[in-house]
Amino acid sequence: MNYSILVNKQNKLNKNYIPPSLTKVENNYVNYEIYLNKTAYNNFLKLQNYAKNKGYTIIIDSGYRSYNDQKKIWDKFLLQNGLEKTKLKVALPGTSEHQTGLSVDLGYIENNIYYEEIKENTSLFTFLKENSYKFGFILRYPKNKENITGYNFEPWHYRYVGKLLAKHLYENNLTLEEYKITAQ
Repeated sequence: MNYSILVNKQNKLNKNYIPPSLTKVENNYVNYEIYLNKTAYNNFLKLQNYAKNKGYTIIIDSGYRSYNDQKKIWDKFLLQNGLEKTKLKVALPGTSEHQTGLSVDLGYIENNIYYEEIKENTSLFTFLKENSYKFGFILRYPKNKENITGYNFEPWHYRYVGKLLAKHLYENNLTLEEYKITAQ
């Protein structure tokens, strides 16, 4: 598996693409099945355990999405919000990193209440931003990089890229797009 694969509005996946090594996420607190690349999931479990030792309970709210699942999300958001808002918030089918099986939307539990999205101005967000790279994850759509990633800031969306690349991106404040440009 190429953990540095770049999927975005310019780099599309075939609608029939299904990533290798998908595994079911256990104990996910949501009422639907979630799948993730096995290596990404194993590293998430390590991050989850580390977070728990620091007082945070993080969970995967969303993982792998097929082309057709992404199309349903796109169509629903488009109907409710219009094209301009949808283009900033939701990836077109074939352009979603979730189809790689390497991306997660993280939720959390606090005081026995489940929250489906991490908010920016929280200690949990700061913790994840400063520690997720140690487990191979990056904040995929950071603030003030919207013109580079093409998406609004999403404090809940993390992407597995492997520990070495994650550390490099974190230490150099780079998005995956910026890394790919400089690596060419």
